[in-house]
Amino acid sequence: MPSEPKSTLRFGFLLVPQYSMIAFSSAIEPLRMANRLSKQTLYQWPVLTLDGNPVPASNGLMVAPDCSIDAIDDLDIVFVCSGVDVSQTYTKQLQSLLCKMQRQKIKLGGLCTGSYLLARAGLLEGYHCTIHWENMASMREDFPSVLLSDELYEIDRDRFTCAGGSAPLDMMLTLITDTNGGKLSANISEQFICDRIRGRHDRQRTPLQQHLGSSQPKLIEAITLMEANIEEPMSIDELAKLVGVSRRQLERLFQKYLSCVPTRYYMDLRLNCARRLLLQTAKSVIDVSLACGFVSPPHFSKCYRDYYGIPPRNERQRRLENTRD
Repeated sequence: MPSEPKSTLRFGFLLVPQYSMIAFSSAIEPLRMANRLSKQTLYQWPVLTLDGNPVPASNGLMVAPDCSIDAIDDLDIVFVCSGVDVSQTYTKQLQSLLCKMQRQKIKLGGLCTGSYLLARAGLLEGYHCTIHWENMASMREDFPSVLLSDELYEIDRDRFTCAGGSAPLDMMLTLITDTNGGKLSANISEQFICDRIRGRHDRQRTPLQQHLGSSQPKLIEAITLMEANIEEPMSIDELAKLVGVSRRQLERLFQKYLSCVPTRYYMDLRLNCARRLLLQTAKSVIDVSLACGFVSPPHFSKCYRDYYGIPPRNERQRRLENTRD
């Protein structure tokens, strides 16, 4: 006898301008394949925008939405699909609609940088969440009460957030496992030639061991300490002592495997963090310099100009001009 049809879950996908097409597709395709393999309508995925009109993805393509977000009901989860220039897509209308859905007990999620919009609407306070790694620095600075991680995805009660790229595929496969069993998820993974379903504790960025080509625990430990101490940089002697090697040994490891000295690598980390803060937040240049451990704004500006070929104030101004264009 055929199995009893299971109840259909409705996952709404709210597209905002410049959303990530790969993140959006990676979320929808597992749902489509679940229906195909099960021969049941286990999932529906209405595509929504604020006004019912198409919005461009970051690659310029546009998907025709089913309707506007306020013209639909009976949704189990709404995923906010965002991408580049996420701060430019926030509106009071969007905040109002997201807060309304929370009051209606609709579960909320964010794909790629969608979690930024949920946080801006005040809907992630006290929640574990994640976001694409490029936006982590600004997210931590802007929303200190949000429990941010660098994992592929986070499922915390009625909030579902994940990084961009292919990470939504893994989150959806986990949701499919939770609602319709691991066998179905495994079959979907096989259809997509996906060798394994990554868990939420998999890290977003390629492990440093793969960049190095071999396991170097002392070097990895030193870099982990650098990444955790951006605002108050540690001296190389302190790093070496904590890692359990001499300063000379540590310098040899950096030179051999990363072709630079530790001070250069540490400075690059801090300047990369500073650039993300400049381009993703409204923090002043002074505040950015302090957040990245520079002793003074002039010193920060000189280091930034030497590294990127442009002063930090000019960098921000150029970004604003490009946004207006």
